This record gives sequence, C-alpha cells and structure tokens, in this order.
Amino acid sequence: MTDRKREEKIRCDACPVMCYIADGKIGACDRYANEGGKIVRCDPITILDRRLEAGGEVRPFLVSDWDGEVLNSGDLFVSGIGAGTTYPDYKPAPFIVSREVEGADFITVVTEAIYSYCGVKVKIDTDRHLGHEAATVRAAGEVIGHVTTSEYGSQMLSLGGVDHLTGGSKSEGRVTCDALLRLCNCEAVELTIDGGATVVVQAGQPPIVDGHREERMRVGCGSATIGMFASQWHGLVDEVVVVDDHITGVVSEHQAGKVLGWPDTGIRIKGRRSTPGRYFQVAKPGLGWGGTDITDPLTILNPWLDKKGARPGLTLLMVSTTGEQFGYYILDDNLEPQPAPLPDTLRASVDLIAENCEPALCTVMFAAGAGGSLRSGVTQNPVKLTRSVQALKTRVTCGGAPAFVWPGGGITLMVDVTQMPPGSFGYVPTPALVAPLEFTLKREDYRTLGGHDAAVRSISDILAHGGEYGSEFRTVGPKKDGT
Repeated sequence: MTDRKREEKIRCDACPVMCYIADGKIGACDRYANEGGKIVRCDPITILDRRLEAGGEVRPFLVSDWDGEVLNSGDLFVSGIGAGTTYPDYKPAPFIVSREVEGADFITVVTEAIYSYCGVKVKIDTDRHLGHEAATVRAAGEVIGHVTTSEYGSQMLSLGGVDHLTGGSKSEGRVTCDALLRLCNCEAVELTIDGGATVVVQAGQPPIVDGHREERMRVGCGSATIGMFASQWHGLVDEVVVVDDHITGVVSEHQAGKVLGWPDTGIRIKGRRSTPGRYFQVAKPGLGWGGTDITDPLTILNPWLDKKGARPGLTLLMVSTTGEQFGYYILDDNLEPQPAPLPDTLRASVDLIAENCEPALCTVMFAAGAGGSLRSGVTQNPVKLTRSVQALKTRVTCGGAPAFVWPGGGITLMVDVTQMPPGSFGYVPTPALVAPLEFTLKREDYRTLGGHDAAVRSISDILAHGGEYGSEFRTVGPKKDGT
C-alpha cells in the first residue's frame, strides 16, 4: 500500500472564517489563495491612473517594465481593490501611501473592508407601481429588504442590512449577500415584491418591470406637466388632463390655465381635489397610465356639467406623465367623450413631453458603516479618524469613487457603485460584503491622528515590491467625474 503524502494547509486570517487552504487552492471567499505556502490576494491591486483616457480598458501594470524613474504620484491613486484587509485589525492597513499632490504631502490609507453592516439603496426610475411602501422584497424567495418611500419619478428599495445578513436564517443571509454582491458589481438581479411587481434591477441600466423594459421616467407629476406645457396646448384643444397616480392635473382649473385665460369646460374628475386643477387618488396604483391601475383614462371622469361649460364638440386630450399613453376625444350630443384621431397640431406637444423625460435607469448606492476596529488599521486612536472625517479633513473614497458620509456619529457612507472600477466588491462567507476603502489626508494631520507613520510607503516602493498579499497590479482610467 502506497503512503499518501499529507497535503499541507495554511490558515488564512483575512476574515473571521479562517479557512485552511492547501497549496494552489483558494479559500471559501474566492479572494485569497495559498501560493507556495503564502496567502496571496487572487485579484491584482488596482491603481487609478489619471493619465489614461476616461473609460479606458484595464491594462496590466508590469513592474518589470518600470525603469525606476520618478513618477508623478499625483496622477496615481492606489485603491483598496485587491489590496487585502486589515483583519484582524490590530495591524496597520495593507497600504499607507505617501504621494505628493500639487506640492503637498498626502497620505492615503488603503484597505479592503469587511462589512456586516451594509446594504444598498436602489432608485428605480419608473411611474409603474412596484409595491406598497414597506412591502417585502425577495430574491430567490428569501426576504432581503423592503420598499421604502418613493421619490419624484422613482420607486425606492432598501435592501440588505445586518438583520438580513446575520439576523435571519442561513439561507436568508446567503441569498442577501449574493444579491448585494451582484447589485454592487453592476450585475442584473431579479427581485419580487410581495403584492406587487417582479423587477430586474441592474445599476446603470433601465429597469424591467413584469417583463416590460422601462424607457423613460416621468417629466413630472400631472400638475407639474400642466404647468410646463399649458402654453403648448392653449388654443389647440379645449381641455387637457394629465393622468398621474399622485397628482392628476386639469388645465382648465389649474393656475397655469387661469393665467392663460383658459375657460371652464364643465369637466369633473374622480378622486380627492387638493387645490384647483390638482387631484389625488384618481385611481389605485398600478402598471397603467401614469402609474395608476387604469388602461382606459375615461374611467376617472364623472359626467360633464353643461352649466359649467360642457358642450357638444368640446375637445379633450388625456395624456400620461411620460407621453407614452395619450388619447384624444370629442364630446358628443350627450356630453360623452368619443375617441378621435390625435390632430397633428397636438402631436408635437405629446412628443415634447416624451422629449423632456429622462431615460429610465436603476441606481444602486452601496451604504455601509465603516466603524469598529477597522479604523485601528488607520490610527492607534480610532475616534480621531471619525472626528477627522466629520471635520472634512479626511476624504473618504471607495475604489477611488467619492463617498458621501452621513453627518453624526461614526463613518456611515454611501457611494454610487457605477463610479467604482469593475469587480470592486467581494464577500466573505460569514456572510458579509467586502469593499475597497481609502482615507486621504495631509501627512501632518495623519501624524496628529496618531497614524501608523512608520508604515508609510511611497508609490514607487509599492510598485517595486507590492504588499503583504502580492505584487500584481492593474491600472484603470478615471470615471467620468475625474476620479
């Protein structure tokens, strides 16, 4: 019987899972591997190079090609992508980089942060009703978030968070982590909303609602549309109704119409009248006209009143807030609107509504709390880092993309994932997301924080020798905002 050589494994301490990895194998996160008895990061360190054209393809940065000449370090930014982690956090960050920018010495502290407290805020540009506020959002059948308050022309979702990642079942945590990871890496994810729609969300792409690809978001509510285009309709049609789930507008009653001298028409709208020409709750929310559940706009009309101006031959234009749905009608002898072809004189005004609509897109904002012991990789006195960030002395970026930091305690940040380099996000099976994080500040301020000044390295040294988790690099060009 032949003796089998025992496979030697080493422990990876880059996250709380602490995998034992055999030579040539990777850990459970697919991010770290055992290469010749050393734990290395599988992805290269990503450097942002402002000298590359915006949108340029990723290209290798080969150390062997570098001849040692002095680099303009202000053009290069070492990001957290591929850098490795501070975990278990008693040690300095993987890279603490010194670089000169316009004659000033700056420090950028670079790491990949493990976030249990994280999620995404999703903005979906559509008038269509996705689900009632607080309705449950699911991925692969598991609860991963909820519908939150809608905004002007957009539906909003809040997904993830520590309660879904770690507070529920193992399956809920795994599915939540997978959905967040794919959304943050700009991949498409199908979500279902209890009592509502099925929507495919992908950052930077139009949403697909119940199989329908959205093309545009509304130009405004029904009242705003009246205000913007009343002058376009004046003299061409007797009445205009802009159908909207939130505020349906009626031009003859609206202040915009009154300013133009628009006569009364005797029209009567179902729903709750707010102010003249503005109506709430004309129909239920849905996938129809203007985010309502109606397919026939005439269903929101009560009988017309002849004593208020209704007459046979009166013309009516009904249109949605995106211009996608419209109808033209003429009152008959019984004061009932009858369908008629849209006159060419009105076609331009309907097209103008559509022209003024923004393209429908999905926006994914990664939201996380960069706190806990993560800050000890920056400074020996972590609270000073928080205070420096809040005082705007320290700039926070994620993969080089500017992050919005919420006021108040802690470092709670949000960042547009489309502004980050491809493949910026990873995961650990705890489960939690992993994302790049950089803190940039003046070197004198870094010393005041009690920062790890002895661990500071130059860009040239980093390019020549790499870091604890490897020495492979890639460079990417700046995004459209110049980062």
